[in-house]
Amino acid sequence: MSWLYLTLAGVFEMMGVIMINSLHKNKNWQSFVFMLAGFGASFAFLALAMETLPMGTAYAIWTGIGTVGGAIAGMLLFGESRDWKRIVFITMVLGAAIGLKVVS
Repeated sequence: MSWLYLTLAGVFEMMGVIMINSLHKNKNWQSFVFMLAGFGASFAFLALAMETLPMGTAYAIWTGIGTVGGAIAGMLLFGESRDWKRIVFITMVLGAAIGLKVVS
């Protein structure tokens, strides 16, 4: 169940980051509320996951999901660069997170 909590924490982290971008563009209260909800849920699920997972593993995977998800969301939703070099490094971060899961 901890891995599910950790995955949800990463997804809500992505939501919070997307809402930061939305808040900068729209400056509305809905974006602010969703940003707070995303980060709040992210921290809550991270705390649940860390009840059984080692802190270093949980934190690394949580930030990896947020990093990769945020970069992909930026490409898909906000027209950020899709340069092959970015894709290579995003893949490396994803590979490191998978590696941590395998050895944990």
